[in-house]
Amino acid sequence: MSERRVVRIQEKGQVTLPADVRRQLGLKKGDLVTVVATPEGAFIAPQELVAQKALDRIGDALRAKGLSLDELIESGREQRTQLIEERYGIKAAEQGE
Repeated sequence: MSERRVVRIQEKGQVTLPADVRRQLGLKKGDLVTVVATPEGAFIAPQELVAQKALDRIGDALRAKGLSLDELIESGREQRTQLIEERYGIKAAEQGE
């Protein structure tokens, strides 16, 4: 377990993460983090890490269904083309496809 640090909550709830923690997490000024309240306190994680884990879970679910991301994207294109044709009467050639 990492060393515990005590930091002061500033005006507007701001907290400064210690420099070594920011370095360890690869955080720089302007980076986004996710903050989640837990029964033990608050969990802070780099937003990129949270997004990557979500994408990994989506990929796992697709593979479990026997699909690939490319197949899902192509299916979406086909459905979009069909919807545009049905709703607006625009054929695929007119849509630039």
